[in-house]
Amino acid sequence: MPKITKRLVESVKSQKKDYVVWDSDLSGFGLRVFASGKRSYVIQYRRDGRSRRYTIGLHGIWTAETARREAKVQLGRVAQGDDPAEERHEDRQAMTVQQLCERYV
Repeated sequence: MPKITKRLVESVKSQKKDYVVWDSDLSGFGLRVFASGKRSYVIQYRRDGRSRRYTIGLHGIWTAETARREAKVQLGRVAQGDDPAEERHEDRQAMTVQQLCERYV
């Protein structure tokens, strides 16, 4: 398992299926390589006996170093008992402004 750096991210090749390259320095931090060639940074952790995966963002928008810093922040939240993937899911299920207006009227 190599350390995820800009050089590594740009050198990985896409395959027929998506796969993840895990970082050797930060446990749970990885680079997901899609079959299309896109790459995104992820963290994986366990919460209540379930393995959860949280996507930090796409390579290009995020660099390897900024993604590593964000991964440390999110994994620190997990250590304190938070669940970033569940919070993101709840945010997406929240009521939209249009739904709120319709409900108000």
